[in-house]
Amino acid sequence: MMNMKNTLPKTNLGRWSVILHIFFLLSITISIILVKVFRILSFDDSWWDVTVAVTFSSSIIALGTGTLAVKKHKENSVLVYLSIIIGWCVILFIITHSLFISD
Repeated sequence: MMNMKNTLPKTNLGRWSVILHIFFLLSITISIILVKVFRILSFDDSWWDVTVAVTFSSSIIALGTGTLAVKKHKENSVLVYLSIIIGWCVILFIITHSLFISD
């Protein structure tokens, strides 16, 4: 069984990092469900551009706060490390998407 002490963040920066990535994951998941499952929205609409800008920005901010929490405040929470990994994946996605995919 996993130790809860090492799972949850202890610092405010660590908590913000996790909260911002929860927001990121929920926003993207709900958006994809609304488009692909319910067919209420379309990826071609302007709402998607705003959603991506806000959610990807929150992910990059979460990466920064998580990194600061680890480096400056010695945060060692599993969720903060997971948040940092997600942040790097988002940055890699942005780079590869802009380099290799032409819309």
